[in-house]
Amino acid sequence: MSEKWLQWAMKIQSIAQAGLTFSKDAFDKERFEELQELSAEIMAEHTNHEMKQILNLFSQEKGYQTPKVDVRGAVFRGNEILMVRENVDQRWALPGGFCDVGISPAENAIKEIQEESGYITVPKKLLALLDYHNHPHPPQPFHYYKIFIQCEIIGGMAEKGMETNDVQFFSLNSLPDLSTSRNTESQIAMLFEFLQNPTKETVFD
Repeated sequence: MSEKWLQWAMKIQSIAQAGLTFSKDAFDKERFEELQELSAEIMAEHTNHEMKQILNLFSQEKGYQTPKVDVRGAVFRGNEILMVRENVDQRWALPGGFCDVGISPAENAIKEIQEESGYITVPKKLLALLDYHNHPHPPQPFHYYKIFIQCEIIGGMAEKGMETNDVQFFSLNSLPDLSTSRNTESQIAMLFEFLQNPTKETVFD
């Protein structure tokens, strides 16, 4: 990750959140609140977000901070990969999202694919487990892990979802405008390597 300021701000926020969770001393809590404000100030200085907005985001996080998990389904049809256009930015991504509590990563992938694209799938292989900040995504205030699972269509049909407005298949040489907070061109290229070489080993950071 090239943004050292983001590394520092995230670490400060993590320490502050843990301190606010476990500290019993009122003066210590004040110090941890100051650290949290410092982290938000750093992020506001380097992004388009207001400090108040960032602090509100931080205030929703409770307990010891751990990475959030995002799962994406890699669904191939011939030499093309399934993608959906996101309502939030009108750009394209592999169907997926944050993992829900109570179901497995594979179950999450199946659910997200059906909700966002209309297709019913079964999981076939874990392709990659990546650290968001080791790849060319835009800066984010929290730490994320990204899971890519290859899935196979067994039913359903193309149908937009609540968070998506288009469903299409794309070849590697004709990728659309990508939602880079969700997936990058280099990651899509990596997934196509599994299509060409099914015995390729799982990629992980």
